[in-house]
Amino acid sequence: MRSLILILIFLSLPLGGCYSNEQAGETGQAPGPGAETGPDTWDFGQVKEGQVFKHAFALKNEFEIPLTIKDVNTSCGCTVSQAKDKVIAPGESTSIDVKFNSKGYSGSVQQFVYVHTDNLDKPIVRFIIKADVIK
Repeated sequence: MRSLILILIFLSLPLGGCYSNEQAGETGQAPGPGAETGPDTWDFGQVKEGQVFKHAFALKNEFEIPLTIKDVNTSCGCTVSQAKDKVIAPGESTSIDVKFNSKGYSGSVQQFVYVHTDNLDKPIVRFIIKADVIK
């Protein structure tokens, strides 16, 4: 049964890999450089093509038992991510460090970071990074 649930969750994830998204936000303006647009989203703002940018997301264990991070992967090879700690005690947090290489990109870019955990209620936590890459 657990395998069936994991398969269904995996199939519901976006199937696109690396892509450029030309849509702007609701206001037509991207947030300023390094703007948090929610606890799970980070917008680097307007960046120069060819540079590497870093951000650390906080992942908090809101459950009453330890949370184990089984794997961290990304939607594209241009984005690298790792977890500082693999086991998080209840109420504690760890850092999910993300690096985005803008080389070869132009325009609006959105990438995903997937943190796979051992929790059946929330087996995958998704973080989003965005940037508007200029040449």
